[in-house]
Amino acid sequence: MNKWVIPFLILGSVGCSQGSLEDRLSAYAGPKAPCDVPLEVDVTSGIESQMLSAGIQDSTATWAYVLEEGEEAVFARAWLGQNATRSIDIQYFIFSMDNVGIIALDHILHAANRGVQVRMLVDDFMLDVSAEDVVALNAHPNISIRVYNPNEGKNTFEKVRQAVTDFQGFNQRMHNKTFVVDGQVAITGGRNMADEYFDYDQDYNFRDRDVLLLGQGAKDIQASFETFWAHPLAVSFELDSSMSVEPQLLYDQIHAYACDTANFWPEIRALIDGIPEAIPRLIEAGRLHRLEGVRFVSDRPGKNSTSGFSGGGASTDVLLKLVSEAQTSVTIQSPYLVLTELGLGLFADAVSRGVEVKILTNSLCSTDNLEAFNGYQRIRETLVGSGVQVYEYRPDAEIRKALITAEKQKRAGYVPTFGLHAKSMVVDHREVVIGTFNLDPRSANLNTECVAIMSSLDMAAQVEELMFEELLPANAWPATLAGNPDHHAGWSKRFQTWLRGVVPASLL
Repeated sequence: MNKWVIPFLILGSVGCSQGSLEDRLSAYAGPKAPCDVPLEVDVTSGIESQMLSAGIQDSTATWAYVLEEGEEAVFARAWLGQNATRSIDIQYFIFSMDNVGIIALDHILHAANRGVQVRMLVDDFMLDVSAEDVVALNAHPNISIRVYNPNEGKNTFEKVRQAVTDFQGFNQRMHNKTFVVDGQVAITGGRNMADEYFDYDQDYNFRDRDVLLLGQGAKDIQASFETFWAHPLAVSFELDSSMSVEPQLLYDQIHAYACDTANFWPEIRALIDGIPEAIPRLIEAGRLHRLEGVRFVSDRPGKNSTSGFSGGGASTDVLLKLVSEAQTSVTIQSPYLVLTELGLGLFADAVSRGVEVKILTNSLCSTDNLEAFNGYQRIRETLVGSGVQVYEYRPDAEIRKALITAEKQKRAGYVPTFGLHAKSMVVDHREVVIGTFNLDPRSANLNTECVAIMSSLDMAAQVEELMFEELLPANAWPATLAGNPDHHAGWSKRFQTWLRGVVPASLL
């Protein structure tokens, strides 16, 4: 690989500021009018009580609820945080300090103030706060934060230097996304913690998917979290003499920000507070599915022991096996579609066995990653030629009006671009896969990934029905041997994507 490609990749990808959160919240310093926050959880409406009243008592079984809408997904996390009584364990690739991230921190601090033990594990590469902020949050007696695979230095030039000298070590990131409450309820899937994953960004929002698991599946996710938390790659930030840290000031600023009605609308707070008997109501609606079987598969910390850009991992192996054993159908959503010869052969073999393979990915108009799209362009004709039905998401997909339920977006008229970020698969109308795995070499060989593999005819039908709707002309363009939708993008974006051809496909 050309050594000059590495700085190009890093300079193009480093975008998080690491500026002080305290500085960004300076407008909220000083006394502010408090907003009411309950100091304790009503045990009659808590998580465990609701599970019992809904008849969820089999400790060996798992129930699942698919979170399709962004606002519903953030409400679920907020409600779980407010009703936690023992523990909250959080694992994310991105935890941005935008509106959603700061309000999430406020919920975390209130839970910790109630005595809930909170642990946060965040990947270093996309850490959006300073080391001082991490130390200040860590100073709370009930909060513990660790950073996965921290890189030396935080500025762009230090990152470039480390990437040149240790490219694999620098790029081996933790892409897992899990949220576990009281060891009983867990959420996993494609969403990071940032505005654009929950329909609150005004320029670009992701169409994503999570799954909420109750019971044994949640315990399996908890066990995976414990593995990462105990690993040497999960590092605590310690206070040193060069740091100026005022924990209570930061906590007060975060709370003042969340209490500002311009940031957290009172009607949104009321909706979260007013969720009555959430779990029993999901069962009544037929949307909480008792699974026939569930597997939570996560790569181990460090992914694999190879020194190059191969080696795979547990998540790669289980997905290869699912596709290779498919009998009738494979329906996939993946924001990035950069396949190696192995991947192309896998899908070609499936088609030759009579399996109907449909894949929805981003179009050039909707993608947020030009490097990955360039990689997809290189294999698109071969993939389509093998008989795989490929569709590309429209940035103005009509379905966004149904999926984006956030009042803020309704008032704006659904102006933001809508891009695919869901990483999901339905196999043979029975096996549902929801997780973090993109169909690209980075997910296959570098980043740690996790997937929930769930067996349920009813849930598979529910998820697949929506996936098929997203293939309709109002939502997606087909990619065929006769042509592709790239012409819908402007000349500038097409040219910028063409420039990305310098990047080796194995790194995408």
